[in-house]
Amino acid sequence: MTHPIYTQQALSRYTLPRLKRITADLGATPTGDKRAADTWINAIITHQSAQLQKVDEQTAAQAELEHHITTQAQAIAPEELRTVEISFYDHEIYCGTQLIATITYNNDLTQPWVVLVEDVEKFRANTWAKCYRYISWHYQDGTLNAPLPFGEAELVTEHKELPPQKPELPATISNEIMAQIFNECEKFGFEILDDGIYRNDEKLGEVGCSNGKWWFIRAENETQQRIFCDSALDAVWWLSMVDVSLASESADEYLQYRPLEQMTGDELQRLLEPEAVAA
Repeated sequence: MTHPIYTQQALSRYTLPRLKRITADLGATPTGDKRAADTWINAIITHQSAQLQKVDEQTAAQAELEHHITTQAQAIAPEELRTVEISFYDHEIYCGTQLIATITYNNDLTQPWVVLVEDVEKFRANTWAKCYRYISWHYQDGTLNAPLPFGEAELVTEHKELPPQKPELPATISNEIMAQIFNECEKFGFEILDDGIYRNDEKLGEVGCSNGKWWFIRAENETQQRIFCDSALDAVWWLSMVDVSLASESADEYLQYRPLEQMTGDELQRLLEPEAVAA
């Protein structure tokens, strides 16, 4: 129940019976001569002051609690990591403006993707995405800069003896696109090497995304013509069709199965050419 706040000036104008009723409503206890109005006024003012002080203390305690919760939340959920692509094979990982790690690539046959922290190798994996997850997990729990166990340190030293080979690519691919390609290749059991996508020792081709459009190039396509599709899954799936020739005829066949609203102007023109329609 909320009570009005009475001032000394207002109470001095009230009659003794009314002062007694206010005192009773507030639950205040008068001390002194109960025949005098000042006794009841002092009881009311003292009671109000005590209640206001209690409210102030509760407000301060609540503010302190909220500050503690906010501080703990920031400690548990640190600033989101940010990736800067240097090249297809080199990425820098930042927290705010601080460089915390890099992901690079070398010619190791089984685990070519490498996590470096202050130029010290920390982790290896067969995909870029696994390296990024390693950085995220260990940065969050504060162990990203921790020394490696003895056995792992020896393994890292052995790997460092391999000279890195980073071929220049004609165009860079963002880490999000690269992660999608890796994930789809893993589903098919394909391997990503320097010059393309392989199944066992057979090169299938290349997959990429330019201006938001996914494409693939078959290894046997001498013209290196890009064939556009809907997603990374579609691109990798078409590469898996080793028995299907994707020269000009198969490209036309692929276009015939695509929705018209998803085709580019060039694809529509090609599909409507007499040769394509006849096919």
